[in-house]
Amino acid sequence: MSGPDASTGAPDGGARRPAAGGHVGFDAGAWCDRLAGLGARLRRGVRDALARSADRARLSATVGEGAGDRTFGVDALAEGIVDDWLVEVAAEGPISLLTEDAGWRHAGPAGALDGFDHGGPRVCLDPIDGTRHLMHDLRPAWVVAAACPPGAAPPRLSDVAVGVLTELPDTRAALGRELAAVRGAGARVREVPLAPGSGGPPPWRPTPAPQRDGRVDGGHLPFFGFEPRCRAAAQALAADVFEAIARRTDLDPEAIQDDQYTCSGGQLALVALGTYRGVVDARVSLGRAHGLAPRTAKPYDIAGAVLVAEEAGAVVCAPDGGALDAPLDAVTPVEFAAFADPSVADLVTSEVARALARTRAGRG
Repeated sequence: MSGPDASTGAPDGGARRPAAGGHVGFDAGAWCDRLAGLGARLRRGVRDALARSADRARLSATVGEGAGDRTFGVDALAEGIVDDWLVEVAAEGPISLLTEDAGWRHAGPAGALDGFDHGGPRVCLDPIDGTRHLMHDLRPAWVVAAACPPGAAPPRLSDVAVGVLTELPDTRAALGRELAAVRGAGARVREVPLAPGSGGPPPWRPTPAPQRDGRVDGGHLPFFGFEPRCRAAAQALAADVFEAIARRTDLDPEAIQDDQYTCSGGQLALVALGTYRGVVDARVSLGRAHGLAPRTAKPYDIAGAVLVAEEAGAVVCAPDGGALDAPLDAVTPVEFAAFADPSVADLVTSEVARALARTRAGRG
C-alpha cells in the first residue's frame, strides 16, 4: 500500500488496526490508492486531449448545465473516464458514487443497486474542479475525491474518511502534485513526473508544517468572488475585514495578496501546502446580505479537499467561524474559510461575522 494507511494511523505500514471510524471492511489506505489511481487516469486523459490543439474549441464549448455548475466539453470527457472506472470498481464490490452530472449512483457486481444500504463505500467526486482555467490551458485544475465508510443513508461532509486531490496541470507542466489524507492520520503530498516513461510516483511525504506566526499579512489571503455580480461585494467585505484588523494590529494592507483562483479544491490545496495563508469564500452569506443570487461552491466540490486541509493542520470552517457541514450532493450551496494559522482564523472570521452583521443591518 503506497497511500496514507488508516488501518495503522500512519503512512505505509505498521501493525494493522480497525479502519478509520472503526468501520470493519472499509480499508481507508486502499481507497487512498484507488482514488489516486483514478486521479492519475483523469490527468492522463484530460492532458492528452488538451495537447491536441484541434480539440481545444470542443473541450471549451458549453455542453449543458449540470446540477452544480455549467458543463463544458472537457467535463464530459472526464465523466466518460469516470463512467468506465465505476463499471470496473463495481465489478469487484458494491459502491455508491456521486458526480455532478449523474448524481448518486449505486452499483455492484450484478449491476445497478437501489440505494446506499449495500455495505460498500460512498464516494464523492468532482472529476475536474477548475475547468474554466484548465480548458484554456491557463492554470491547473484538481480532481477532488472523497470516500466515506459504508452507510445506509446519504453521507455528509463530516462522514468523509479519505480525501485525495490530484492536480491537473496545464500541458507545459513537468510535475503534477497529489495530496491524500485519512481522517486522524495526517496529510501527505507527492510530486509525480508527467513525462512518458518517467516511472511510477515517488513516495508520499508529510505536507509542510503550517506557518503560524499570527500575521494576516505577508502572503495570499483572498476573498473569493467568482463573478461580477458577487465580486464587488466580496472585495468590499475583504476591505472591511482588513481595515478592522489594521485598527487593532500592525497589519500592512499592501502585504495581503489576492488571487481569484476559480477552483475551490485548488484553494484548499494551496492552504494545505502553505501557499495561501488562508481563503474566504462567503458567497452564500454575501448573496443573502446583498440580495444577490451568485453561483456558489457545492459540497461535491470541496469534500475531499476539506479533509486534506484539516489533516494538513489547517482550520476549515464557515466564513463566520461556525462549524462547516453539509449533505454530500451537487446542489446545496456551500461556503467556507480555511486558514493555516488558528489565530489568524479566529481574527479574520470574527471580523467577517461583524462585517456581515453590519451589512445585513444596513439593508434592514
